[in-house]
Amino acid sequence: MIAPVKEIVFHSSQVNGINVHILPTSKFKTTTIVVMIQQELSEEYVTKTALLAMVMKRATERFPDTKQLREHLDFLYGAIFDVDVVKKGERQILHVYMEVPNEKFLSGETSLLEQAIQFVGDMLARPYREGNGFAEKYVSAEKESLRKRIESLIDDKMKYANQRVTAEMCKGEPFALLVNGRVEDLPSINGENLYQYFRELTSQNPVDVFVVGDVDQESVTDFVQRHLKLERSQTRTLPDATVQKQVAEVREVVERLDVNQAKLNIGCRTNITVKDDDYPALLVYNGVLGGFPHSKLFVNVREKASLAYYAVSRLESHKGILMMMSGIDVANYEKAVTIIKEQLELMRQGKITEEEMNQTKATLANQFRELSDSARMMIDFAYNGIISGRKRLLEEMLNQMESVTVDDVRRVAEKVEMDTIYLLRDKKGGA
Repeated sequence: MIAPVKEIVFHSSQVNGINVHILPTSKFKTTTIVVMIQQELSEEYVTKTALLAMVMKRATERFPDTKQLREHLDFLYGAIFDVDVVKKGERQILHVYMEVPNEKFLSGETSLLEQAIQFVGDMLARPYREGNGFAEKYVSAEKESLRKRIESLIDDKMKYANQRVTAEMCKGEPFALLVNGRVEDLPSINGENLYQYFRELTSQNPVDVFVVGDVDQESVTDFVQRHLKLERSQTRTLPDATVQKQVAEVREVVERLDVNQAKLNIGCRTNITVKDDDYPALLVYNGVLGGFPHSKLFVNVREKASLAYYAVSRLESHKGILMMMSGIDVANYEKAVTIIKEQLELMRQGKITEEEMNQTKATLANQFRELSDSARMMIDFAYNGIISGRKRLLEEMLNQMESVTVDDVRRVAEKVEMDTIYLLRDKKGGA
């Protein structure tokens, strides 16, 4: 039995039609406020949501100029603030983040926490408008910034290869979409229709507000009640976020660009997501396969065979996908694929040493225990439970991982199907 941990328990309630989750803790010298707004990942919404994140942080009704807005953040003792989008399975999440010092360490009279929540409320309830929409000067500037961000993906070959294997593997599924959207959608977006979309999103879609810090629960609820008044109608029920697809045959995709080091990315369907009973065993499976420096991919592909500069695997737990990523010399392509397939077969046969199991479990346990050292990570852990529909306690998760056996890992391995092999290589040489 593992040593008990201090449980992460948020106090949840509904305020102004939004879900508010508060975790009072004296562990941090700052207070973290995070707002998550869910949207289905789709061609219809993906670019607007990504653009919205950029436009929102330019100005508000109270601070109509970006310079004024930044000066106010400095006034709030250098508050950290950002609006971004993240992808979790077939969901695109508009993510508002704010972190301010705990006022108990300051000499000011006014409530810094209240001012921070008011500022977040400005973003979500009182944006800057000109006429019937967002200011065209900000929308135009951010459309150009977003276009550059999307197009610059190709400059980071590791990220580019990962997006390309995802797009090929999930063709026809929402998950194929890049979280930052599509360049071809930008011309049709203007200040007016983007503001209309913003109103729909904030009034209808699920909104979750998290506050972590040395705070009084009643005060936080009061500040949210006062400053975060969204015009909420009935909350939309978003379509089921999990799209499963049977693998008919393994596809091989080769792309040529000016690269010095080839990128070999292999996408697999795990057929297990974060809400499934087998999820803890899947975490152990990934850890043994390629999640850590002691894993099979790292040891056998990189260290022993010297075929790769790096060799790792990563889970997308909401989608049920496992990605194996490596950097290789293109001449070693066939050998590398063969050895990677051998590692998957070893997992299926349950050829896993006691040392591999123990190291993996210990490393995973450390990772999960470290959640409580970061407000951001605690929020993410809690939110994963909300959007997956299966909330897990931290100690429950630790106990489940600790009790995973080699047979459990083998059962998971039977469900894992290789789907797409993607090679990004140079333009020289033959096929």
